[in-house]
Amino acid sequence: MSCHEPAQVQTPVATLGRRATVALVGSPNVGKSTLFNAATGARQQVVNAPGTTVELATGRWREADVTLVDLPGAYSLLPRTPDEQVTADAVAGRGGPGEIDVVVVLLDTTAIARSLYLLGQVATADVPVLVALTMQDVAAARGVLIDADVLAARLGVPVVAINPRTGDGLDRLAATVQETVADLAGAPRVAGPARTTAAGAAHPGPSSDGADVADDGDARLADADALFGWVQDVLAEVQGPTPADGVRAVARTRSDRVDAVLLRPWVGVPVLLAVMWSLFELVTVAATPLMSWVDTVVNGWFGGLVRTLLSGLPDWVSGFVVDGVLAGVGTVLSFAPLMGLMFVAVALLEDSGYLARAAFVADRAMRALGLDGRAVLPLVIGFGCNLPALAATRTLPHARQRLLTGLLVPLTSCTARLTVYVMLAAVFFPDNAGTAVFGMYLLSALLVIGIGTLLRRTAFRDLAREPFVLALPAYQRPRLRAIATSTWVRVRSFVTKAGTIIVATLSVVWVLMALPVTGGHRLADVPVEDSVYGWVADGVAPVFAPAGFDDWHASAALMTGFVAKEVVVGSMAQSFAVAEPEDPSLPGDLGTQLRATFTRTSGGAPGAAALAFMVFVLVYTPCLATLSEQARLFGARWTWAAVASQLVLAWVLAVLVFQVGRLL
Repeated sequence: MSCHEPAQVQTPVATLGRRATVALVGSPNVGKSTLFNAATGARQQVVNAPGTTVELATGRWREADVTLVDLPGAYSLLPRTPDEQVTADAVAGRGGPGEIDVVVVLLDTTAIARSLYLLGQVATADVPVLVALTMQDVAAARGVLIDADVLAARLGVPVVAINPRTGDGLDRLAATVQETVADLAGAPRVAGPARTTAAGAAHPGPSSDGADVADDGDARLADADALFGWVQDVLAEVQGPTPADGVRAVARTRSDRVDAVLLRPWVGVPVLLAVMWSLFELVTVAATPLMSWVDTVVNGWFGGLVRTLLSGLPDWVSGFVVDGVLAGVGTVLSFAPLMGLMFVAVALLEDSGYLARAAFVADRAMRALGLDGRAVLPLVIGFGCNLPALAATRTLPHARQRLLTGLLVPLTSCTARLTVYVMLAAVFFPDNAGTAVFGMYLLSALLVIGIGTLLRRTAFRDLAREPFVLALPAYQRPRLRAIATSTWVRVRSFVTKAGTIIVATLSVVWVLMALPVTGGHRLADVPVEDSVYGWVADGVAPVFAPAGFDDWHASAALMTGFVAKEVVVGSMAQSFAVAEPEDPSLPGDLGTQLRATFTRTSGGAPGAAALAFMVFVLVYTPCLATLSEQARLFGARWTWAAVASQLVLAWVLAVLVFQVGRLL
């Protein structure tokens, strides 16, 4: 058999007895997710591939009456990343979202050779294939023209030219998918390259891990030669003969002219800093009024209404419903505007084409951590709020990079911790308060670099440093409708999945604070120190003796900070039975109580104990909402491992700071 002849494959059984599953396969930035969003609308959900941290989007394509799966972007089915591994496994029928009945391969007209290489690999799998031709408008602007009919005749499968951004061609693609599903027994296969062994016999296509590829190098070279030869044959027929000099003329586009300036360091770096500052302001300033408004509506107005309706029942009932369950719901809903704004902002950057440029500009700074430049986005956002920073990790191209960045995000000092820093600095370092607060942010940055480097050399050794290769998409006008749909789906996923954990945990916290451990108290009318919560805090307090704050007030505040860092100051005020300061830089009676307590627990070194407390607040676990999102994105195993590591690291650093500080 010639290496350019079609591979022979078996036809599948036509009768499915279920809704067919159609998978979208393509390289990054080919328009795959745009097509998925346009086809499914809000009828979709985001899940992780089984046993991985790789996200898959699934939804119903009503016009084609199929289940549509958006597989991770892949340049090859011989994977180098977990994302490509999931795609290769799904195409080969090993794991993933279940059995795939039809694959729609998206070909980028602006990079047709690279796309055909991936199509050739898919062609060796035993699965019907359709082709969607994208980016034709961008390619035409560059002087590249591909005729869909000519390409279809050469490949032997239907080729539908589409524009996912405008919806053009989606009805034709849906009809073609329906026709293919209706007759799977005769479904089309690409006339792709047959793979060969060293002896020249044809055999099935590449495995997801390359394990079933012939062991000797000759077979690998023969496979690659067959595939590249097939790609060149197809290009020769659809593009015409190659010019004598071997180079096809490509027109200079508007994107090229903009990049000629924007990608220069003296322009690109200031623009990147301006964009990062805008995102920081978004999560720290713009979202705050919306979050406060939602909290007021849910916990204030609606909470008061529910309390009135339950007035005839025992106080503990209304307390549990309003201060436990409803408070948890209010916490989740108050974060929804923040998450929504961040998803919209990131989608705008991604859809416009700027995010790829930002990654290019920031790549050198991020490469030391084994990450590409896109990691700068979530890490910068983390200094505003860790929760949307985790959401921003979805812009990273590979699952292992997303995981590493997601583990580093909690080490960025969010603004909720700032209240604690300011109050303690005002009490214990009144003449150097600004320096003390700045030191916390400097330590945060050093921890991100240090822990990132440590993880790169241990748990993430597989993140090898590679040359940064990135296809820059053309600048385009963002599609607001598609962005709104994508944002709604992701916010809904956060509210329903992470929200369940938040509501359950806050309800348990309320129960612990409502149950007395001493006599003379009614249920739900218990001082903190006489509740189960206070009893646990008192039992935990001796652990912090080496750090200089062996006191139940401090440990209770840290336990409350596990739920939300912004309530640490309020928890301290409640435990000391004093008014919470409206301005943390003017702590008043709370400052007096703290100074007396830390002087006693530290043996006369209150400043060192306060600094150790600040370090512990910086390093230990982020808020409950962030942990819930971390578990949703990366799984419980990684989240609990991160929690344990952060607690140990926070304790070690706090003890070190106190023991050294008391000597100075």
